[in-house]
Amino acid sequence: MNGAESLVHTLVDNGLEVCFTNPGTSEMHFVAALDRIPGLHTVLCLFEGVATGAADGYYRMSGKPAATLLHLGPGLANALSCLHNAKKARSGMVNIVGDHATYHLAFNAPLTSDVEAVARPFSHWVKTCRSAGSLAGEGAAAIAAARRHPGQIASLILPADTAWGNASGPVMATAPEDPPRVGEARIQEAARLLLDRPGSLLMLGGEALYGRGLLAAGRVARATGAQLMAEMSNGRIERGAGSVPLRRIPYPVDEALDCLAPFGDAVLVGAADPVAFFAYPGKPSRLLPERCEPLTLACREENVCAALEDLADALDAAELRPDSQELTLPDPVLGALTPDGIASVIARSIPENGIVIDEAITTGRSFFDRTMGARPHAWLQGVGGSIGHGPPMATGAALACPGRKVLTLQADGSALYTAQAYWTQAREGLDITTVVFNNRAYRILQGEMRNVGVTDPGERARDMLELERPVLNWAGLAKGFGVAFGRAETCEELSSEIAQGLASDGPYLIEAVL
Repeated sequence: MNGAESLVHTLVDNGLEVCFTNPGTSEMHFVAALDRIPGLHTVLCLFEGVATGAADGYYRMSGKPAATLLHLGPGLANALSCLHNAKKARSGMVNIVGDHATYHLAFNAPLTSDVEAVARPFSHWVKTCRSAGSLAGEGAAAIAAARRHPGQIASLILPADTAWGNASGPVMATAPEDPPRVGEARIQEAARLLLDRPGSLLMLGGEALYGRGLLAAGRVARATGAQLMAEMSNGRIERGAGSVPLRRIPYPVDEALDCLAPFGDAVLVGAADPVAFFAYPGKPSRLLPERCEPLTLACREENVCAALEDLADALDAAELRPDSQELTLPDPVLGALTPDGIASVIARSIPENGIVIDEAITTGRSFFDRTMGARPHAWLQGVGGSIGHGPPMATGAALACPGRKVLTLQADGSALYTAQAYWTQAREGLDITTVVFNNRAYRILQGEMRNVGVTDPGERARDMLELERPVLNWAGLAKGFGVAFGRAETCEELSSEIAQGLASDGPYLIEAVL
């Protein structure tokens, strides 16, 4: 058995199921091992950012780390944008990054780089293997790191000679430790605050936004009158009919300040003290009022769900039925595509138990609020703010949940960062319907230019923010990647096209012309 084979056996024996790959020469022994050893579904990605973005979406919906296979420092560099989002979302994954043979590094060949230095800012755990015999053990350590609550990025660097050298058998990873529970004193402090100050803010993040955590938060809110709110950007929210209703902090800083202005008290659960995405002249970075000093009930590294359940117990609320969102679909909308009209179409179109990937950016500002009463669904966003996450995240989510429909709400400029994902969706036959909002611009940056005080941009500045000359041919792009295509210029056409996409079993891309 060589080192690569010992590593693949270690991945399989420890329950990993998927490897998103973009290999190069130094990874050929690992590719051969993946070929010979059954158990890992290998998914080819034409760009490394698609691999890490797909692993992010896979973890968010399955709760299980996937592996990625990347080629040297430059390949890892291509993957970092989506890796940044995954780290912010606390999505676990095991990156296997090939490198030159250990003895070859001294010759400074063209692709030589400090791979550890590239990986470290975007990983929680980084290790370079030094021998074939230690590779399986270090692979097991990477798996254990990726599974550490609430999820970590583990990057294992694999020199070529450690892959082809002789090795022994696979190694089992240590079982993940249970996250620490919150102490009784903190539970009681939060209970007193919420009882003494009805209407306080209960801000949720991470595991508090779905499953046990959200149900317990709903009971706490029912018992105390606390106002539930999610962070501005979230890895996954369960919402729609039958779920616990909650709002989300809006992106525009003025709207966020207005939204949070009423709160003098706040309890954070798996969430951070909210801040603006960017600094703006004359506006605060921190979004809560100055008088509000929030109490942290549980941080992401602690047992968030247990903390909320213990808080519900302390409030004698464990048997309370939380508020439940009613099914409230808007009336059909006709006419030109406007943001509000599109939001109504989306609200009516979200399928039962669907997965919505939200990278609509400017066009989608009203989508979240307008879809609260849609059919039950999961809602995924880019947590780190790095654009281009939508197509690969949809790819990973669809692979994690093959029985669920995926609907991607996608800005046109962002889609071009990782458009290679559409080829992978076609190759894998993934059930993903994508709506690309074609406003032929980086519209959000046009707004941000005004927000920072530049009110009269010149021709060169405007040129850097427009996607014209030539206008993008989305039909040609979809056809080139092997994806079925539709086009909509009105709300009724968009509704029909989404229905057609969701009725199919493979990827379907719709250009919504704004």
